[in-house]
Amino acid sequence: MATDDVNLAERSGSLVESHKGYDTRVIFFYFATAALLLVLVGGLAYEQIFKTAVHGKDEKVQNQRRILIPGPRGNIFARDGTTVLVGNRPRFAVMLHLDELKVELRREHIRIHQNFVDAGDKKDVPSYSQLEQLARVSLVQHYLDELNAILGRSEQVNPRELQRHFERQLLLPYPLLTDLEPADFAKLLERLAVRSPLEPTTSIARDYPFGSAAAHTLGYVGATDDVDAEDLPGAGLKTFKLKGSVGENGLEQNFDSLLQGEAGGMIYRVDPTGYKVNPPLEKRLPLQGQNLVTSLDIDLQLAAEESLGDQTGAAVAIDVATGEVLVLASKPDYDLSKFRSPGTVADIQARHAWTNLALNGLYPPGSTFKILTTIAALRRGTITPDDPIVDCEGALSKYGRVFVCDNRRGHHGEVLLREAIAKSCDIYFYTAGWLTTPDGVAEEARRFHLDQRTAIELPHERGDMLIPDPAWKERVQHEKWFPGDTANMAIGQGAVRVSPLQMASFAASVARGEVSTQPTLVHQADRPAQHTESIGLTVAQRAALLDGMIGCTTIGTAKPLTTVEDFRVPGVRIAGKTGTAQFGNKLNVAWFICFAPAENPEIAMAIAIEGDTAGEEFQGGLHAAPVASAVLKKYFAKKALANSPLAHPFKTD
Repeated sequence: MATDDVNLAERSGSLVESHKGYDTRVIFFYFATAALLLVLVGGLAYEQIFKTAVHGKDEKVQNQRRILIPGPRGNIFARDGTTVLVGNRPRFAVMLHLDELKVELRREHIRIHQNFVDAGDKKDVPSYSQLEQLARVSLVQHYLDELNAILGRSEQVNPRELQRHFERQLLLPYPLLTDLEPADFAKLLERLAVRSPLEPTTSIARDYPFGSAAAHTLGYVGATDDVDAEDLPGAGLKTFKLKGSVGENGLEQNFDSLLQGEAGGMIYRVDPTGYKVNPPLEKRLPLQGQNLVTSLDIDLQLAAEESLGDQTGAAVAIDVATGEVLVLASKPDYDLSKFRSPGTVADIQARHAWTNLALNGLYPPGSTFKILTTIAALRRGTITPDDPIVDCEGALSKYGRVFVCDNRRGHHGEVLLREAIAKSCDIYFYTAGWLTTPDGVAEEARRFHLDQRTAIELPHERGDMLIPDPAWKERVQHEKWFPGDTANMAIGQGAVRVSPLQMASFAASVARGEVSTQPTLVHQADRPAQHTESIGLTVAQRAALLDGMIGCTTIGTAKPLTTVEDFRVPGVRIAGKTGTAQFGNKLNVAWFICFAPAENPEIAMAIAIEGDTAGEEFQGGLHAAPVASAVLKKYFAKKALANSPLAHPFKTD
């Protein structure tokens, strides 16, 4: 018995020793568990403490949205600074706030589903997404029908547009009706419920008070999604943009960065379905763009366009001292206020009305170029004012061919410079061109920058104006230059190509006795007078040139300006030059350039009108010159009114 007790005690002692907790495998398990707990705690601490900003940003990206609203464009004014040529007008519309339809959409979804179930086989029931689309169209059409009942319309929802809006622009209200007439908008304001999800709204659209006036110069705008608000926070958020506008032609395009408004916007919190939760977290109002004051005188512009009428052509008037453009008219034109109407673009194309002929109508200048030939010949001493260089008998046999004067109607005799300019004697200027040489004439034309763009503040000015010479003909046409080419060039025919704007700048330069005028469409009240290189004529030479140009309007090819009562400009002497250029197979271009008053020039002009009737006196004198008359009469009438006591009733000496 004692022995058994001893053995039991020994076995118990051994058993106790084997479970004392010193097993290495158990110890490793403890440490591993502790390490894992430390990693977990450290990770949680890192996520909670050190990555708070990152999580906050992710949360914002997930549940916040940004809406950008473009600012209205700046106004474009006439030179008086008060007459609006392009402004902004309210655009009336009705918007449907989709975020207010969530409950109704769910009900409509259930109703449509039940209708399919009640109608028959459950297999024909559309999918959930299809039912959702049907519910949207049905509900939106319900609200559109409410508008139709008020306005007497029958408008229908476009399912594709609606689906695209739900997918891409859910935060923005859906436009049900746009471009409403003010009377219809007033009806809706009166009859729609205050708490309706339908909201009559106004946005901004471009407004053109003078319709088609200066259409090519002012230009137009198009829609753009490129709207940004630099100072509005939330650049990393999903952003929805209301469409803005961008200049696509004319001054609207060239000064787009100036006229563009500053966008505003809002940041909203959105619910899990993507609908916004009011009120916005951030809000900034858009700001209007800067205004532009042009050099255009709208009264003169309208006078020019009315006088041009249905003819195809252009008229340009320039302030002689400053180069500011008073008139830039091109016909045919288009009504900017109706530019986005259906069929308008096709009509413009059909009438060939896109081109700004004042800027990009490149024509041979005809006999107006004789002023340039005169200056070239006088400066080089190949002619003098008081010596005849030829006896004009209507035709001249020389260099193996016959050169005619004004289609054989001219018979000017031993003509001097003054009469040659006034009567536009071709034989005289053929001879002057030969004596001066083609290179001499071309060099003078380039000195007046007739081979270059004017660099006026308009886009798309053509650069293929041309002053030819023998080297050009050899290089481009691979032909020799002949005396007939010189004769053509001397009277503004042949390959010479210039624009009405270039010729108006040329007339302004001649008026100042200088060689260059930089035209500008931007008005500055204190703009200094331009001064460039002297024309280089003596007093006697300039007097002869001026006398010839005055004679053109009194006894010469533009005498209707003084002999026809309707064309006379009372108390003002006009220095001018007519021209008719053959252009293409049938086209003639009637020209007239001038400046006035002849003694102290203030305004210079160029008019070019396309036609198909030959004869310089008929075209230049009776078609182009009357347009200048209309503008000059308006100009000097306004000047007289501004200087009259009636304009300053309280002024005392």
